[in-house]
Amino acid sequence: MENRMIVRVPGDKSISQRALILATLAEGESRLRGVLPSADPRSTAAALRALGADIPPLPADGAEIRVQGRGLGGLTPPEAPLDLGNSGTGTRLLLGVLAAQSFSSVVDGDDSLRSRPMARVTDPLGAMGARFEWLGAHGRLPLRVLGGPIGGIEYDLPVASAQVKSALLLAGVAGRVPVGLTEPGVSRDHTERMLRGCGVSVITHVRDDAGRRVELRDPPTRLTPLDIDVPGDLSSAAFVLLAGLLGVAPSGVTVEGVGLNPTRNGVLPLFERMGARLEVEPAGEAAGEPVGRITARPGPLRSIAVDESDVTLAVDEIPSVAIAAVRAPGRTRIRGARELRVKETDRIRALVVNLRALGVEVEEVDDGLDVVGTDAPLSGTVDPFDDHRIAMVFGVLGAQPGNAIEVLDPGCVEVSFPGFWSLLQELRDG
Repeated sequence: MENRMIVRVPGDKSISQRALILATLAEGESRLRGVLPSADPRSTAAALRALGADIPPLPADGAEIRVQGRGLGGLTPPEAPLDLGNSGTGTRLLLGVLAAQSFSSVVDGDDSLRSRPMARVTDPLGAMGARFEWLGAHGRLPLRVLGGPIGGIEYDLPVASAQVKSALLLAGVAGRVPVGLTEPGVSRDHTERMLRGCGVSVITHVRDDAGRRVELRDPPTRLTPLDIDVPGDLSSAAFVLLAGLLGVAPSGVTVEGVGLNPTRNGVLPLFERMGARLEVEPAGEAAGEPVGRITARPGPLRSIAVDESDVTLAVDEIPSVAIAAVRAPGRTRIRGARELRVKETDRIRALVVNLRALGVEVEEVDDGLDVVGTDAPLSGTVDPFDDHRIAMVFGVLGAQPGNAIEVLDPGCVEVSFPGFWSLLQELRDG
């Protein structure tokens, strides 16, 4: 096992986009290293530039960039609609920022982003006094944000959602108004951590019912600039770890410098419940986030039951769990994952359609799927439906020895993981 491969994955997509937004709103020069140079952060950076931000091109090697902040009141009206491409995170977080500006702006995206629900963000923002005008289908992009003064809010989120929570917190920061939020579960806390890094007092309470209370009691008058290293993306690392578990990398694989945020690492206990041979080694912090190295070695897997409490901390990694289940004897049951239906594509449907095309026994339900494990060689063609995560999980399955799977539109992985296919080939080659 000493010959296992040691790799790094690109910077965290969620943290990269938050860093770009907060660096723009800060006063002074922020220094950001390891920003993910993929399509989604590039779209967010382009939208911020259109709002007056001075953000240099995102370097392919993650080298340091310096962003001169505009301050909380320094954004300027865009001359054209803001095109967020395929970035749901960038869109929803910017809606919070734009709601409190003194000008109007139009937000749009590609066909995939236009199909994703936005009312979950605009409804609570509307309760703060923000105004929106739908320019197409109600609840979908494009929409016009009619900026203006907003008020504070006390809001119970119907589901735990980092994007909704972050949009409301950023609206509170940009509008200088208090925000109190209650979540029924635990969602990613990247925004809270990064706001604290900018000098903002964000208070978090864990509730007796396993929910969480987040408060912005004293809105800041300014944000201090950031000086951070963006950790490796655990969602991207999940594909590499999956490759290690399935024997794509025969001697196993170690991912270094990856984020280990406890509100984000839910895929690790799921893999371990499946019998995965994982070793997690903490190694300090980066950007206020715990980081470390994770090693995955091949070995037998077993079927498990996944419920909503598991999904909350691993929603983007559930496709990796479903693919691991293909090689786990018995029936793996995934429930409480309805959120997967409103991602870049309907990921539940995409998994079911493509697994059936490969001859895997699978059952689709409204909020999940059942996968029956098999040890048979798998072959066929997979359509990822322009979804980067669907393409990558089937790419890993196709790289497993004995399988012959073609993934259509492999370029869609550029949204989050530039260089994925070459890294996968390196893992296969050992």
